[in-house]
Amino acid sequence: MSTLEGFRPIAEVAADERARIAFGKAGVHKDDRFALSINDEGVIMLTPLASIPKRELLVWENEELKASLFRGLADAAEGKAKRLDWLTEDEDADDE
Repeated sequence: MSTLEGFRPIAEVAADERARIAFGKAGVHKDDRFALSINDEGVIMLTPLASIPKRELLVWENEELKASLFRGLADAAEGKAKRLDWLTEDEDADDE
Protein backbone atom coordinates (compact mmCIF):
# COMPACT_ATOMS: atom_id res chain seq x y z
CA MET A 1 0.00 0.00 0.00
CA SER A 2 1.54 3.31 -1.03
CA THR A 3 0.94 6.48 0.95
CA LEU A 4 0.41 10.00 -0.30
CA GLU A 5 2.79 12.73 0.70
CA GLY A 6 2.01 13.96 4.20
CA PHE A 7 -0.06 10.88 5.12
CA ARG A 8 1.02 7.99 7.32
CA PRO A 9 -0.69 4.65 7.83
CA ILE A 10 -2.46 4.25 11.19
CA ALA A 11 -4.42 1.00 11.00
CA GLU A 12 -6.40 -1.26 8.74
CA VAL A 13 -10.15 -1.15 9.35
CA ALA A 14 -13.16 -2.93 7.89
CA ALA A 15 -16.62 -1.52 7.31
CA ASP A 16 -19.42 -3.08 9.36
CA GLU A 17 -22.74 -4.40 8.00
CA ARG A 18 -24.02 -0.83 7.62
CA ALA A 19 -20.87 0.34 5.77
CA ARG A 20 -19.60 2.27 8.80
CA ILE A 21 -15.93 2.56 9.68
CA ALA A 22 -14.62 3.41 13.16
CA PHE A 23 -12.00 6.18 13.22
CA GLY A 24 -11.12 6.12 16.92
CA LYS A 25 -7.55 5.02 16.16
CA ALA A 26 -7.14 8.25 14.19
CA GLY A 27 -8.08 10.34 17.23
CA VAL A 28 -11.70 11.01 16.26
CA HIS A 29 -14.06 11.61 19.18
CA LYS A 30 -17.85 11.60 19.62
CA ASP A 31 -19.55 14.52 17.85
CA ASP A 32 -16.41 15.54 15.88
CA ARG A 33 -17.44 16.90 12.47
CA PHE A 34 -15.63 16.41 9.16
CA ALA A 35 -15.89 17.34 5.50
CA LEU A 36 -15.64 14.13 3.48
CA SER A 37 -13.78 14.21 0.17
CA ILE A 38 -12.73 11.52 -2.31
CA ASN A 39 -10.47 11.71 -5.37
CA ASP A 40 -10.53 9.75 -8.65
CA GLU A 41 -8.21 7.11 -7.16
CA GLY A 42 -10.62 6.44 -4.28
CA VAL A 43 -8.51 8.16 -1.63
CA ILE A 44 -10.84 9.38 1.11
CA MET A 45 -9.95 12.52 3.04
CA LEU A 46 -11.64 13.74 6.22
CA THR A 47 -11.10 17.42 7.00
CA PRO A 48 -11.97 18.52 10.57
CA LEU A 49 -14.72 21.15 10.74
CA ALA A 50 -16.00 23.56 13.32
CA SER A 51 -19.61 24.55 12.69
CA ILE A 52 -21.15 27.78 13.93
CA PRO A 53 -24.78 28.89 14.03
CA LYS A 54 -25.82 30.87 10.95
CA ARG A 55 -26.77 33.83 13.15
CA GLU A 56 -23.08 34.12 14.17
CA LEU A 57 -21.78 33.97 10.59
CA LEU A 58 -21.97 37.76 10.20
CA VAL A 59 -19.15 38.12 12.76
CA TRP A 60 -16.82 36.06 10.56
CA GLU A 61 -17.88 37.81 7.35
CA ASN A 62 -17.49 41.36 8.72
CA GLU A 63 -13.83 42.13 9.47
CA GLU A 64 -14.64 45.32 11.41
CA LEU A 65 -17.15 43.52 13.64
CA LYS A 66 -14.76 40.59 14.16
CA ALA A 67 -11.91 42.94 15.14
CA SER A 68 -14.20 44.75 17.59
CA LEU A 69 -15.30 41.47 19.16
CA PHE A 70 -11.69 40.30 19.56
CA ARG A 71 -10.72 43.66 21.12
CA GLY A 72 -13.56 43.25 23.61
CA LEU A 73 -12.50 39.70 24.45
CA ALA A 74 -8.90 40.84 24.94
CA ASP A 75 -10.07 43.67 27.23
CA ALA A 76 -12.13 41.21 29.27
CA ALA A 77 -9.17 38.82 29.56
CA GLU A 78 -7.03 41.70 30.86
CA GLY A 79 -9.68 42.70 33.40
CA LYS A 80 -10.49 45.96 31.60
CA ALA A 81 -14.17 45.10 31.10
CA LYS A 82 -16.86 45.82 33.66
CA ARG A 83 -20.46 44.77 34.11
CA LEU A 84 -23.12 47.07 32.68
CA ASP A 85 -26.33 47.38 34.68
CA TRP A 86 -28.97 47.88 32.02
CA LEU A 87 -31.81 48.58 34.45
CA THR A 88 -32.07 51.98 36.08
CA GLU A 89 -33.22 52.24 39.67
CA ASP A 90 -36.72 53.31 38.53
CA GLU A 91 -37.12 50.26 36.23
CA ASP A 92 -35.78 47.99 38.98
CA ALA A 93 -38.37 49.32 41.45
CA ASP A 94 -41.21 48.69 38.95
CA ASP A 95 -40.33 44.99 38.89
CA GLU A 96 -40.88 44.58 42.65
